Formats: sequence, structure tokens, C-alpha cells
Amino acid sequence: MKYVLVTGGVVSGLGKGVTASSIGVVLKACGLRVTSIKIDPYLNTDAGTMSPFEHGEVFVLDDGGEVDLDLGNYERFLDVTLTRENNITTGKIYQSVLEKERKGDYLGKTVQVVPHITDAIKNWIESVSVIPVDGKDGPADVCVIELGGTVGDIESMPFIEALRQLFFSVGQDHFCLIHVSLIPVLGVVGEQKTKPTQHSVRELRALGLTPHFLACRSAQPLLENTKQKLSQFCHVPVGNILNIHDVPNIWHVPLLLRNQNAHDAILKHLDLLSVAKPPNLQEWTKRAETFDSLTNSVRIAMVGKYVGMSDSYLSVVKALLHACIACSLKPSIDWIAASDLEDESANLTPEAHAVAWKTLKNAACVLVPGGFGDRGVKGMILAAKYARENKVPYLGICLGMQISVIEIARFVLGLERANSNEFDDKTPNPVVIFMPEGSKTHMGSTMRLGCRRTFFQNPDCITAKLYHNSEYVDERHRHRYEVNPEMVSILEESGLKFVGRDESGKRMEILELPDHPFYVGVQFHPEFKSRPGRPSVLFLGFILAATGQLEAYLRIHYSYGIKWMLDKGYFHGMKLNSWCTIRSLWSPPVLSPPLGLEADCDSVSW
Repeated sequence: MKYVLVTGGVVSGLGKGVTASSIGVVLKACGLRVTSIKIDPYLNTDAGTMSPFEHGEVFVLDDGGEVDLDLGNYERFLDVTLTRENNITTGKIYQSVLEKERKGDYLGKTVQVVPHITDAIKNWIESVSVIPVDGKDGPADVCVIELGGTVGDIESMPFIEALRQLFFSVGQDHFCLIHVSLIPVLGVVGEQKTKPTQHSVRELRALGLTPHFLACRSAQPLLENTKQKLSQFCHVPVGNILNIHDVPNIWHVPLLLRNQNAHDAILKHLDLLSVAKPPNLQEWTKRAETFDSLTNSVRIAMVGKYVGMSDSYLSVVKALLHACIACSLKPSIDWIAASDLEDESANLTPEAHAVAWKTLKNAACVLVPGGFGDRGVKGMILAAKYARENKVPYLGICLGMQISVIEIARFVLGLERANSNEFDDKTPNPVVIFMPEGSKTHMGSTMRLGCRRTFFQNPDCITAKLYHNSEYVDERHRHRYEVNPEMVSILEESGLKFVGRDESGKRMEILELPDHPFYVGVQFHPEFKSRPGRPSVLFLGFILAATGQLEAYLRIHYSYGIKWMLDKGYFHGMKLNSWCTIRSLWSPPVLSPPLGLEADCDSVSW
């Protein structure tokens, strides 16, 4: 196994996750198989109980692991499916060591940070790095490890020591250290300053690790004299100083690395030049350039609790981006704090209230993402009500689905006190209840987590059509409340339809309003499986509905046999907004391609 370690210095938030992911992309483009590990030095066992305001979103994996959002970057960039073991925390390491100590595995020895904690870290890295994550058999060629935090943090010390020992044991040809650091420019002087990076590298070397590469973050490209200075004082060859300056979108970062021949230098250091190929990043380049050239946009109202920090909804934002690009659009997200829509806000903060409602009414569609707690719930309910009554496309995810159920129970069925037990445990009409298998005493890893199967109840519903007329779909979950199965029949009397349920048929997974252009609520989180170039179909349908293209998309995609042709690859790369032109190929409408169509298509230029 070859290891690429990415560390950070000077300040946090430099983009180590994107850098690590981009290095993986370039190595994968060279024909290598890549896996990733994220080390988070905090004492939490996982990210499940951490506030989105403090740590950003909690990313959920197929196996139910609640992990750092950087693992979402790895999955999206590398198109892999990671496990909970790919996220190492101090809490996990100490827990595993203490469990061994309680069982007597250390045979009466004094348990210490060195060697017991450091050995546990090394063993964890070595065992996890060989787990295949790309659907193929056997271990990957390269494991990219990101060490969270910055060099010098007290929490990171055991990991630094363990990684130093790992480097010593595997040897120079199997270990590559890339240090991400900041190159600031002082406003008064206007000069690129290398001193912060020098200090960071000096501290790293004092801990026993010497960087082989520097990945320098800066607003503008590095000047040649800056590189020379860094090389001289940090003992890194000029050719190994990589510059990751600000770019229009993060998809340019792998291209920046490729253009600086970072892959050649890394492959040479790891002795992989003989097995690697020249990097093939044509699709990646096209995606980055396409996004830069887009001019039209769609306005999306994001009504949530944690809108003060965009990382709180990072995967939702990425899923919207993937869907918009598929429609040749740029996403224009209007962040609306749900509490600003509430009636109380009209008295306390009238200006914020007026702006929030104006923003909501100017949007082409409304999205209510997941969340916990009762803050802002009234505003979310009003947003769902507005979208339902005004036929504005609506997508409710997890809590957003439960919000739509409460809204319909109150304003359509007339159950004024209908609510979720999460917000009112004494409500006479509990339309959303605590799941029976949940724990009310422990918070961590007690929710319904991970990939679960949802079965469609009606093949003619919008959601089933978007999922390519499949009988079921597997999506990731993270919730501890669900729609009350005893209220389902009453709710469906209002016209609401639960078109997706779990294998028991008692747990509601997907709802729709049939007389609405697009009113969909899902208990799962489709954003976690969205990928660049392969957007989540629910987000795609949402954006198509917002731009008035959904009906034509579904009609053409299915009634006119486009699915058959897509499977054949005839329309690869074609923009969605030009699909209506294909209707002329079929007359009269048929469910399979007309005789001779396959031969005709080969001569058509799309």
C-alpha cells in the first residue's frame, strides 16, 4: 500500500479536504485505484452529535456511519462508497484501546499513548486502507490520508507520532507527505509572505515529519521568487511546491494539480511511474469549463435552521449544483432563516420578516432540508403552505417531509394542533411520532441510519418515474421520527399520497401531491448519493419542475422511448433543454423505438 498524507498548517479551513480529494482524482485519472481516510483528532466518537453550526453537516454513509463532511467530498470526487471505519477519531481510538484494557488484552501492562494508542492508530490505518471502496475486489493502490486540524494542535500529537512511525515502517517509497499551508498577502505591503509556512514546516519537522510537497493556498498564483524562498527555507524542491490558488469552482483544483505535473512528482516519489498512465481528465475538464460558461440561473429558496453556515447543508448545495449543471443552469440559492418567516418575526424583526417573504415569493422553487429541534418549525410550515397553495415546486428532505405532513394536517384537514412529538409531546394529533426502536437516553448512533430500501406503491407517481420506473430505491437515512402510521389513512383523505414505503409497508418514505407540479417529501437524504455528472434524480426533477421542463422530460424520457436510447448512449452530453426537439423522431408515440431508428440515429449529429 502506498500512502499519501495531507496535513495542514497556519490556519484551519484552508481546503485540506478538497486538496486531498483532488490528489485522489488525479491519481485515479492515472489509472490507479484510490481510497481515503479522514483523521479527526476530536474526542467525539463520531460527528453524529455535533452541531452543524460548529462542525458543518453530518455526512451519512451506506453503513450508517455519521462522519465528517470531508468524506462527502471524497465520495463525490472519487465516486467511491466509504465505510464508517474510513473516519478515524480520537474517541474511536481511545475507546478501542480501553475496551482491550478492560478485557485484559495488554496482560497487566501500563497502557500509554506510546506505544498502545499509536499502535492502535497504525493498525487502524493499515487495516482500513485495504478495504475496497470502488466496487472492485482487492485493495486500492493508494490511500490518501487527511489529518484534520493544524500542525501543533494538542489533539493531533498522538496521530502525528503514529504517522511518523508508519512512515518509518513502510519506507520512503511508500509514503508521501503533502503539507497544505497559507501564503498570505498583507494589504499594506502587497507581498506574498512565506514566514507562516516556514514556521509551520519547522514545527512539523520538529515532530519528526518532513514534507515532501507543499500545497500552497493563495489568492493569486505564486510568484517564482516566492517558490524559491519556500524551497530554500522549507527544504522542499521547487518542482514539489504546488500552488492551489483561488479558482472559479473547486472542480478546477484537480486540473491545477495536473497542470503543475503534481501527478508525475507524486508517482515518481511513490515509485508508481511504471504502472501509471497519463491522467485522463477530459470529462472533469469539460465539467469545470461548462460551469464557468453558464449564464442562466434558477432561484432556489432554501428554508432552514442553519442558514448562517453554508457547510451545514453542504451535500444539499452540491446536489443542487449537480442537478442545475445537468440542466445547463447555475444555482442561485436564496438562504432564508425559517424563523424570519414566522408571525412573531413580523413584530420583533419586521425588516427581516419582509425580506424573507419577498425572497421566498421571488424563488422558482422551495427546498426545506433536514434538521432537529423546534426552532424555525413554524416558518418551515408556512413555507410549505406557500409552496402548496401557489403550485411552487417543493422538495422536503427528512424534516422537510415531516413539515409538509404537519402543514397539510393543519391547513387542509383542519387539525389545528397537529404536530410532531418532537416539537409537542402533548399534541392531540401526533402526525409525526418517535420511532419505536429509537433511544431516548442516548443520542449517538441511535437514529435510523444508513442505506435503506424504499418500495414504490404507485408506478405512475413522479418519483417512481424519476427513479427510472424501478420497483424500489436504496437511499441513505438519518432520522429518529417518522410519520404516524395510524394517521396515514386520514392524511391521504386530503389528497396527499404516500407513494414510497419501507419493506414492512408501515413506514412512510415518500409523499406526493398528485395535483401539484412537483410537491415531494422524502424521509431519506438523496443528496448523499448525488455525484458530479450523475445528479440525484429527485434534485434533477426538482430543478426541471422549477424551470417548467419536468412534464416534457418525463413524457419524452419514457413515453417516447428515450430511456432506451439513453441506455444505448445516443444522447451522451446533450443538454436537457434541447430534449424537446427529439419528439419529432416519433410519430405516432410508441413505447419502443420505431423500426430502423437505431440505424438512423448513428447519422444524426447532436
